[in-house]
This record gives sequence, structure tokens and C-alpha cells, in this order.
Amino acid sequence: MKLEVDSLLGIKGKINPGQVYTTLDRLMRDQLVSSPGWDDQERKLFQLEARGKDELEKWLLEPVPYYTAKEDFFFKWNCARKIHFAQEKQMLEQQKEMIIKEVMELTKLKTELLLQGEENKYLLITGTLLHLEADLNWINQVENRSR
Repeated sequence: MKLEVDSLLGIKGKINPGQVYTTLDRLMRDQLVSSPGWDDQERKLFQLEARGKDELEKWLLEPVPYYTAKEDFFFKWNCARKIHFAQEKQMLEQQKEMIIKEVMELTKLKTELLLQGEENKYLLITGTLLHLEADLNWINQVENRSR
């Protein structure tokens, strides 16, 4: 189950095995999943109950707030502007360099995933690249307005 959850988390996501068991215990306690027994390799099986399916579908329909490094950087940049930080341009350039490096790495990975037929991971990387492109455009706008 841990391997499946890790694959669902995407490229950089990993879950602590203890977290899997804690979550399953809580889901059983709340009667969202049940255990029909064990498989032939003595691994505990779990199945989604009707109430669990309803909760899952409700959760899937909840929008997810967009929190990224851009918001963290925006806060840091705002602080720098507030104190008239002399190296503001250097901050912006370093952030751009980091984004460009990440774009290059992810573009290479995206190509590899496409060739391997990893459609879900390919689409995840494509979305991440679009967000990085937007972050880069935002920094460019900041630089243009600061001139």
C-alpha cells in the first residue's frame, strides 16, 4: 500500500509507513474502510465501505489551495522591499536561476516519462512546469516594474 501511495504522491512525494497504518486504523475506527481478512502472503486486506466512498468523493471535489515556493518567495521579497534591501535584484536573479534549473530538470524528466508511457507522471510534470513558467513570468514582471 505504501508503494501505491508513494506513486500517487508524484515525483517528489514519499509517505512514512507508520502514517499509512495510523491512517488505516483511523479509517477503520470511523467505519470508512473495513478489513475482510488477509491475502495469501499474510497481508491485511482493506476495502472501502459505502460511507468511505461518499467521504472520498466529497474530498475529491474539494478545491485545493495553491501553495508553492512562489508564495514563500513573495513573502521574503516583500520583507526585502519593506527594509529597502540593497540586494533585491540579486534575490530575484537567484530565484529565477533556481526556477530555470528546475524547469530544465523537469523537462528532461517529462521527456523520459513520455517515452516510458508514464502518462500520469507526465501530466503531473507538465502541470508543475506550467506553474514554474508562471512564477518566472511573475519575477520578470517584478523586475520590469522595479526599473
